[in-house]
Amino acid sequence: MDDSPGAPHDEPPQHDEAWFGALFDAHSRALYSYFVRRLPDGGRASDAEDLAAEVLATAWRRRDDVPDAAELPWLYRTAGYVLANHRRKMRALPVAVVPDEPDDVDPATLAVDDDAVRQVLSLLSPRDRRILLLVAWDGLSGDDLAQVLGVSRGGADAALSRARARLREAWDAHEQAVDA
Repeated sequence: MDDSPGAPHDEPPQHDEAWFGALFDAHSRALYSYFVRRLPDGGRASDAEDLAAEVLATAWRRRDDVPDAAELPWLYRTAGYVLANHRRKMRALPVAVVPDEPDDVDPATLAVDDDAVRQVLSLLSPRDRRILLLVAWDGLSGDDLAQVLGVSRGGADAALSRARARLREAWDAHEQAVDA
């Protein structure tokens, strides 16, 4: 290895203003959407903006803790804490609003379906709900989910599998109750 002056070294990227600008450009919209989907009735746009800004401010303050090539999972994990703190300040909140569907869906059917999904999701534990929503709404991969949950990839896969199984059981029970 060449340690002479001027020799190239594999130094970690600097978490400077340029890094933060790129982080902001790449992930601020995803953070905003994360909060919009999780605030009651979509929340106020200003609430989602404020919470996303809080996550980004935390990323700036703790920039040396943000792992390279895994920024979004770190941001989502931080967003989970920020949202929990926000909820503690407010009254109990229901499951967030289901995302918009295409315009060709009958609004009456959509309202019934949305209500059924909310009812079934409310039967799950907060952890199962969080896992399912991170994968379904936020599109996290297995590796990203593992980082957000703070577990191994195998642990994340197992948690997702168990959450999906419990969702199927809850959905089947809900449909049997509706058919009865």
